[in-house]
Amino acid sequence: MAEITAALVKQLRDKTGAGMMDCKKALSENDGDMDAAVDWLRTKGLAAAAKKAGRIASEGLIGVAVSEDGLSGALIEVNAETDFVARNDTFQAFVDQCARLALEAGGDIDRLSAMAYPGGDGTVQDRLVHMVATIGENMQLRRTACISVSEGVVASYVHTAATPSLGKIGVLVALESAGDKAKLNALGRQLAMHVAATKPEAVGVADLDQDLVERERHVLSEQARESGKTEEIIAKMVEGRIRKFYEEVVLDQQTFVIDGETRIAKVIENAAKDVGAPVNLAAFVRFGLGEGIEKKEEDFAAEVAAVAGGA
Repeated sequence: MAEITAALVKQLRDKTGAGMMDCKKALSENDGDMDAAVDWLRTKGLAAAAKKAGRIASEGLIGVAVSEDGLSGALIEVNAETDFVARNDTFQAFVDQCARLALEAGGDIDRLSAMAYPGGDGTVQDRLVHMVATIGENMQLRRTACISVSEGVVASYVHTAATPSLGKIGVLVALESAGDKAKLNALGRQLAMHVAATKPEAVGVADLDQDLVERERHVLSEQARESGKTEEIIAKMVEGRIRKFYEEVVLDQQTFVIDGETRIAKVIENAAKDVGAPVNLAAFVRFGLGEGIEKKEEDFAAEVAAVAGGA
């Protein structure tokens, strides 16, 4: 039996918003397994809907770049300590340049970091170190991604944009088609706006992580059993809820936010007539600034007291 420490209980409480005793019981029931304890709390209806672990907790910018031929696109996230840096012209120029270099790096952050930085002596990482010394704030290249098509377009969208290619949310959508490129780009941008709003997990059901599906199915089954229904009814309830789950997290199953009624799969199907050729939604990638990074909580009163005490 794993030891259920106060630190472990606090970690689960911070993650779920559930009460301390409920968290302790959840951990005890699941031999200290954090993920299993979260699922147990969800089953009992005790976990808060909001997940603190996914909140935005760092500053900086997302950079977006699309190749001149429109067949590939790249995203880059560069983090800094404060939002002030995101408004700094030097920092913005660096992120914009990194996004363009990311097209060559093909989604490899280490390769990007080691690439020669244009107009200067040294690599991208060398330039970053110089900026840290110049601006006086810690910064890091966090992640990058690149998608492409052999025929069609890669469309982009930047939300809360500081410039047309820099902002706090960046999305790329890859559409494979021999159809009209201008119309494909317009469709792709609308789909990218949809992705920015809905945060899907995968393009289609077949692309979804099956471990995620099975975990959700297990939680839904346990919730259904709490109702006291027969196993046959429970099975039907779970399948209905799984379909609803797909509608929430699978892109082609979602309802298009632009019109509020058409399923994305149908939007793609209908687009073929407009662009003059079949359209395949091949891929997407979405970066939200700082997502998944836990923000350090500052005790301002304690900081002031410490400064006063040292005066």
